[in-house]
Amino acid sequence: MGSGTWILALVVLQSVFDGIYGLEQEVNRRTERISGSAGDVLEDDPVGRLKVFVYELPSKYNKKILHKDPRCLNHMFAAEIYMHRFLLSSPVRTLNPEEADWFYAPVYTTCDLTPSGLPLPFKSPRMMRSAIELISTNWPYWNRTEGADHFFVVPHDFGACFHYQEETAIERGILQLLKRATLVQTFGQRNHVCLKDGSITIPPYAPPQKMQTHLIPPDTPRSIFVYFRGLFYDVGNDPEGGYYARGARASVWENFKNNPLFDISTDHPTTYYEDMQRAVFCLCPLGWAPWSPRLVEAVVFGCIPVVIADDIVLPFADAIPWEEIGVFVAEEDVPKLDTILTSIPIEVILRKQRLLANPSMKQAMLFPQPAQPGDAFHQILNGLARKLPHNEGVFLKPGQQILNWTAGPVGDLKPW
Repeated sequence: MGSGTWILALVVLQSVFDGIYGLEQEVNRRTERISGSAGDVLEDDPVGRLKVFVYELPSKYNKKILHKDPRCLNHMFAAEIYMHRFLLSSPVRTLNPEEADWFYAPVYTTCDLTPSGLPLPFKSPRMMRSAIELISTNWPYWNRTEGADHFFVVPHDFGACFHYQEETAIERGILQLLKRATLVQTFGQRNHVCLKDGSITIPPYAPPQKMQTHLIPPDTPRSIFVYFRGLFYDVGNDPEGGYYARGARASVWENFKNNPLFDISTDHPTTYYEDMQRAVFCLCPLGWAPWSPRLVEAVVFGCIPVVIADDIVLPFADAIPWEEIGVFVAEEDVPKLDTILTSIPIEVILRKQRLLANPSMKQAMLFPQPAQPGDAFHQILNGLARKLPHNEGVFLKPGQQILNWTAGPVGDLKPW
């Protein structure tokens, strides 16, 4: 970057901060709510609108796995554990399966971790298949619909395709026995084999209590223009480069590593959460999958999320006005990221900040303990309630069978 460009960038940076700082005190005193369907849906109360029956599965499918490795409670896929706990004491739970609208099977498919804490999905298909075989044998409800009135939480990178690399996930496809069920999953990408119609896309788990302890005064100036901490290359899994994040993260680094508008690094400082609260924009690029916890962190900390993931389906998109609170940049436009962000009018930035300051927006992204009205648990239930009543095609005729129990990779058919 030449000296003239450096000076121009610093002038732009100073002018943006001057404009934002001159008005941000007003933002801190005000929030804004989206009127109409989005805001109304966000604040829906699902209680009284549906009843859920929770299968009591043997502990080997859930509690015993967690006992073996408690780290599962804190990784980004932990929604499967907390959703189970929530439902056990939720007022929507029914102990009478005959009156249930939905059936839920608590299977912890992402709780097999490597020493470094990464989930291994390789046993997940056999584990899920085993649980479904048990359900279909011991209760009559699966066989009435072949799972069409059942939901499963599958929060891995590519959901029920059960693999962390996209090419393999696409080749595998969604586990055959889940083809009629409703999937509650973090993965969301339009026109992708790992996202079936009717799925409920949720945020990844981010620890609410931990984030709460890192809050700083709301009137702290946002002195960082663009912020990002994370990998730009994954040499271990993508040694030749270009495949990880489809090259988008590498492009961020190569184009802006020396740009004073961008505070980007692979380092993960102890002040990470505080830094996000001091930033105007937080980059949320795809990695191996389109989503990451940064999206949750950005919303919670009032940092405008800059989503770089083509065709992403965002969490609770029917309730959270993502176009209003975020900025979307096409992967091919990453080299123009500085121009795109500095061209956004200050009035638009301030409105996004006011919307992000709305407590209901933050609450919808979190799985707090205990649960709170409007949180991610309730947004999932709202999504299930909006699918009711089930249409006639959900229930099979006597002797009718749609799912192929012998389809899929040979390894998936082995006993678990």
